[in-house]
Amino acid sequence: MRIKHVSMMLAGSTLIVTLAASPALADSTSLPDPDTAAVSAVHRTALAQGAPGALTRIDDGDLSRHIATGEADKAAHTPMDTGRRFRAGSVSKTFTAVVLLQLVAEGRVELDAPANRYLPEPLPDDRITVRHLLSHRSGLYDYTNDMFQQTVPGFEAVRHRVFSYQELIHLSTARPLNNEPGAAYSYSNTNFVVLGRLIEHTTGTPIATHYQQRIFTPLRLRNTSYIHPRTSLSGSYARGYLRQDDTTLPPVDSTEQTVSWAQSAGAVISNGEDLNRFLSALLSGRLLPAEQLRDMTTMVPVTSDGKQSYGLGLRGRTLSCGTTVYGHTGTVQGYYTYAFTTSDGARSMTSLANTSNNGTVNATLGATLEASFCGSDAAQARRAAPSETVTEDVAPQLAPN
Repeated sequence: MRIKHVSMMLAGSTLIVTLAASPALADSTSLPDPDTAAVSAVHRTALAQGAPGALTRIDDGDLSRHIATGEADKAAHTPMDTGRRFRAGSVSKTFTAVVLLQLVAEGRVELDAPANRYLPEPLPDDRITVRHLLSHRSGLYDYTNDMFQQTVPGFEAVRHRVFSYQELIHLSTARPLNNEPGAAYSYSNTNFVVLGRLIEHTTGTPIATHYQQRIFTPLRLRNTSYIHPRTSLSGSYARGYLRQDDTTLPPVDSTEQTVSWAQSAGAVISNGEDLNRFLSALLSGRLLPAEQLRDMTTMVPVTSDGKQSYGLGLRGRTLSCGTTVYGHTGTVQGYYTYAFTTSDGARSMTSLANTSNNGTVNATLGATLEASFCGSDAAQARRAAPSETVTEDVAPQLAPN
């Protein structure tokens, strides 16, 4: 992008930067302009609720808006900025789904075939299909409910561990299914661990190589990586802080870990620019043929009000202005992420708060979607709407603190 205009403003402790090329590309969804002041207000609320810092990057054609608040590193008091890398958590599921659906397009996997056809060790029910795994309808129990029942002790027990896919799958299959395959939506990290195993077994190629060759390199995602089981982030990054269950105790710096407990369900590292580019490319048809993209974006409601839905490795959110955006949320110890784009990929938004085990912050951060896609009218509409319970992508059957 060739920068023609730069505007900067400081609102309290929030830095708002707008970068524009001239002329800007039109947003074909004809959405109102993002409300950066409202995004900044959401950030400040998240900080008051315990997040050390927050960032939001909005890319809309050739116009880019950057809002950053608070600290990326509490010890060094380093200001947050929107270029920082972070652990993207369950946004990784969308990367995994793209790889799998490319294999479907290549005729190497069938969506409605039994998953056991492609696995070296069978799942406990032959009725579980590949589509069931992608849509969280397999019924497989989420082992993270047990692993992180006690948040910090659970994290410290696995921080440096390296699991095989099969070890994680066995943790799940030691428990009965939540429901019969296909009967109901039940979010489970196990599904995408199984998909990672399936991809590697079917192709003989590590998931890291698939990510790199199929997504990172073609899209020039220079700040996106999958380094499992290495523990350290490189370059400019935000440190993550895990709130303890006893909130009178200080948060734990959770930046360094293998994320081996998640792997293909949650171990991708990225930043706002790359996640926006990835989702824009996906929804605009650059990563999947039309048939597979249509499968991925065929949504089934997962909340009682119908405003939240799930496709194949992709979440849908219907906002107060009537538009539906597509992407994924992400939770990994010390990081909450929202990464979404419009149906044509014209406007994309990524928000991060560098904390977790704080359901209040997670719900608050979600309001950046309204401000980014619905503009200045979103705040009033949001106040009028009933609040929806926010569930976590980690240990989803446990109530968030």
